[in-house]
Order: sequence, then structure tokens, then C-alpha cells
Amino acid sequence: MDYSIKIGGEAGQGIQTIGDTLAHIFAKSGYHVFTHQDYESRIRGGHNFYQVRFSDKPVTASRDGIDIVVALDRESISQHEKELTENGIIISDSSTLKQKHDKEYFLDIPFVQLATEHGGNKIMANTVAIGAVLGIIGMDMNILFEIIKDTFRKKGEEIIKGNVNAAMSGYDHAVKNCQRCSFNVRANGRSPLLLIAGNEAFALGAIASGVKFYSAYPMTPSTGIMNYIADKEADYGIIVEQAEDEIAAINMVLGASFAGVRAMTGTSGGGFALMVEGLSLAGMTETPVVIALGQRPGPATGLPTRTEQGDLQFALYTAHGEFPRVIFAPGTPEQAFFLTNKAFDLAGKYQIPVIIMTDQYLADSQWTFDEFDLSKIKYNEYRLKGDEFKKLSEYKRHAYTENGVTPLGVPGDARHLVVTDSDEHDEEGHIVEDAETRIKMLDKRLFKKLPFIRQEIEPPSFYGGENPEVVLVGWGSTYGVIKEVVDIFLENPPTSPFFKGGLIYPSLEKRGEGRFSNVKIAMLHFSEIYPFPSTKKFNYLNIINNAKTSICIENNATGQFARLMKAETGFEFKYKITKYDGRPFTTDDILKEVMFVIKSV
Repeated sequence: MDYSIKIGGEAGQGIQTIGDTLAHIFAKSGYHVFTHQDYESRIRGGHNFYQVRFSDKPVTASRDGIDIVVALDRESISQHEKELTENGIIISDSSTLKQKHDKEYFLDIPFVQLATEHGGNKIMANTVAIGAVLGIIGMDMNILFEIIKDTFRKKGEEIIKGNVNAAMSGYDHAVKNCQRCSFNVRANGRSPLLLIAGNEAFALGAIASGVKFYSAYPMTPSTGIMNYIADKEADYGIIVEQAEDEIAAINMVLGASFAGVRAMTGTSGGGFALMVEGLSLAGMTETPVVIALGQRPGPATGLPTRTEQGDLQFALYTAHGEFPRVIFAPGTPEQAFFLTNKAFDLAGKYQIPVIIMTDQYLADSQWTFDEFDLSKIKYNEYRLKGDEFKKLSEYKRHAYTENGVTPLGVPGDARHLVVTDSDEHDEEGHIVEDAETRIKMLDKRLFKKLPFIRQEIEPPSFYGGENPEVVLVGWGSTYGVIKEVVDIFLENPPTSPFFKGGLIYPSLEKRGEGRFSNVKIAMLHFSEIYPFPSTKKFNYLNIINNAKTSICIENNATGQFARLMKAETGFEFKYKITKYDGRPFTTDDILKEVMFVIKSV
């Protein structure tokens, strides 16, 4: 069982409410869920959609084929009708759209009329739509009723009853009138799964790591991190400050970190451009800071609500001067949670800035997991505080050490003076001009720390068959979609939804695409990007060099990761799959491209 539902309409029509509610129903029912959104940069109007995929097996990406389209506007029909699967249907309210369709795969459901008659208010039309979808797929309504009760608890029994009745009216109408509905989703007896989006995972990772100050200026797609932490600030003693701009945000965070607390900021490319002087200040003063960088298409404002992996080179080389930094790029919400924790640990341990890269796709997409193993969370206090600080006979903020890391004292916590400066400085933190001190200080900050930092970086994850002939390489948010492509090749072809009789996409047979079921394939996914992982823990270069075909897959135009890999290892990819239209890859996108490359080799 593997179904995809797409809710389409204008901004302000409640698309996200319908999609999010359905996703939670499926997750609470024990089904694996993956969702992603596509929305324009406007409050009202335009065309947006929310896509929900659910299955009895793990799913980590979206497909092109849609089984149910919930059309809240005409454009949902014109754009997404062609995406329907063989038994797919479109549900819409013809009286609202003022448009009727006679094709057998259309189901007319009067959302507004049913909401008014049974719920008492037309605003409940979205609840009718949710009930209708559950009726179409033959799913129990009890979990929806629980969600309604929890959501509207503060609004009273009358509102709860109205929404329950509205949902039932949509359910009953769909059951009675959908003649071609062949879906059958029953209770499976499995335990509920954790449903979590990327931004929620970043925020939870920060909270679990002991963040006490978060400052940012709202900028899509990073704003969700700030919003989530702000919602929890009273529970965990966190201060969240919406700054007037990104320059203020990073400087506030540096001030908070210098004063002794774990601090974080988040932004997108345009805001990060304003933060780079502060980033350089963190490098000079050796102040720990964690920065979430949510990528979206540029240059300038670009496509502000779309997705791209176009800021890797920017994150690697921005800010003046030479100093160490760490860059992570998680591929799943689970990785986002744990790599945020690792970011705080390394930032504090080595007194450096750590950048966690995400993008609109990962930030907004939802995944299901059994649970996160919280025993893996690290919390080490690297600062000098209390008696430990007071017992020192002397203290120099930037004293020379073997590993380049000087104990970080908290100002005011002892009689010792904590001094630092944005100018080059001596061991005590005072401004200097001489060449000898400059060399020693840069060696301390950069060359002494880097070997130890590099040892902390984990190699890419490997997934797939042994001794692969084809290796798919990706980083960051491409993890899930590449993994699904590998799974398709590894599965017994006839059992895969993408295979028919041993052939991938029967329509391609006419073009001579042939059989691919015997291809040995695997993936390498990089989530710890810089310093670039060595091959001592795992020699991933052997896998790539021994494969007949290695393909680098990126959501940008120029193959930025492929370029970085060549610079760091000397390996050059002959084949690249890139996408830079502001939309994420789907499983079908990459599968077709990979087949084309394999056939051409």
C-alpha cells in the first residue's frame, strides 16, 4: 500500500490545515508518512499545494503520481489532473469552483453546503474535505475525532460537535457517491509513529542541547525554528529575541555566548550575507555560535518560498580572514536533531562557529519515525564556571595551548578579567600589531584546532549493495529521494510500484530503456560536509573509484558539492544530475535520470 494525496488551492484556503491533519491521522494510525509543500510568496491567492504520501512501508520522498487530488481552486485541476494515477480521483466542490466535470475520475463534493448544513458554518468546509478523503480511502474516523476534540477544546462543545458532524457528512457523501474508489486503508494495529518536520527537529535539537538564547530576524525557510523555540521558551528558560535585522541577531547571539550561555541564530541566504561580519568576529574572538542556514533560490530575493542547495560555496568561504568552521547538512529530521546537538557540542568544545545547512524542502517536509534515541544526546560543559574558574591563579582568554583551545571563562564568575577583541590580540586579549604574535595567534586558532576538529567529522553514510557498479552521491536534503531510488533497484522488480513486469516505466520500453533489475547500486550521503571527512574511518573513495558509474545529485545549477569533492579529494564526477527550478527532486525525477545515465554508459 502506497498512496499520495495532493491538496491544491490558493493561499488562505486552509491547504496546510487539511494536509497536516491527514498526515497526523496516518502517523497516529501507524503508517509511514512523508509530506512536502509548494507555496508562493503571498498571503492570499496564487496556487499552492500540500502533498502527503503514506504507506505501510517506510517512505522518504514524494512521487510524481497522485492518487487523490483535493482541488480547492480551478488551477489545482488544470495543473494536477495529468498527475493522476490509473485509479486516481479528483474531488472538488463544483458550486464553489463554478465548474463541473463529467469525467469518471471526478467526484463532486459540496464542501461548503455540507459544512453549513451539518456543521453550522461554511468555515468547516475543510473539515468536510478531510472527512471525504477518509471516506474515499475507507479509513476509520476515530483519530480525526480525537484531533478535532484536542484542537477545539478551548472553543467549546458546540464547535467540536459542529466539526465532527461536518467531517461525518464529508465521509458519508464520499462513501455513497464514489463509484470508482478502490482504496482500502484499514487499521493496521501498529503503534503511532512520530511525525516531525525538519524545522521542528532543528528546534528540538537546540532545546535538547541546552540553548538559552535564540535571536533571529524572520526569513523563510528558517523562521519555523525561531517560532518553535519561542513557543517553548517559558518551559525551558530560553530567551527568544526577534532582532531588527540579521546583523543585530548574530551580534546579540555572540554577546550571549560570550556572557556564558549556549546561543543560536537562524536565517536564509540573504540574511546570512548580512551576518558574515559577525561570523568573522566569532572566528577572531573564538566565541562559540551555532547558525542555521536555510537555503532557498537566489540571487537576491530569488524564489523566497522555494528550495535549492545553492549556498554551499557561500557557507564554505564567506567571511573575511582565515579561521576554522564546521558545516553540517542533515538529510532527515532525525539527522537534523542529532547534528544540531553535535553542532552545539563542537562549537563549545573548539570555540568556533558551526553552520547547519538546511533548505525549504527539508525545513517544511514531515517524516515519520519510531522515536529518537535521546541517550545519544551529548551535553558537555566546556566553559569555566564557579569554583573551577575561581581556583585559577591567573587567566588568559587566548592563552597558547597544544590543541589551540583556551579554557573559556565566563565574565563576572570569578575575579579574573575576561578580555577579547575584534583586532588581533595577545594571550590576554589586548590589541597588538606585531608580526610574531599575529603568526602565533593564527596558528592557535586555525592550524592547531583543525586536526582535532577533522577527527570529529564522520564519513558519509553508505546504503545499498556491496561492490556497487553505480554509486549515487548526494548531500543534505537529497538523502531520502536518493535512498528510495536505490531501494527501487534493490527490490524484486515486480513488487515495486515503479516496476511493471520487470520493466521500469513500461512506457519507456518503446524507447528501448531495457531492463535494470540486475544493476548493483548504492548511495553515499554526506551530512558532515566541512572539514571534508577523511577516509581513515571509512574509505568511501574506494567505493566511488571502483564503481563503473558515479553520479552526483544536487539541487543547484553548478554542482557545488561535486566541485568541493574534487578540490578536497581529487575525484571528479563524470555524471551529475542537477535541478534548479526551485522545486525538489521526486523519486521519479532521479530514477529517470539515473536510468538514462546507466543506459548511456
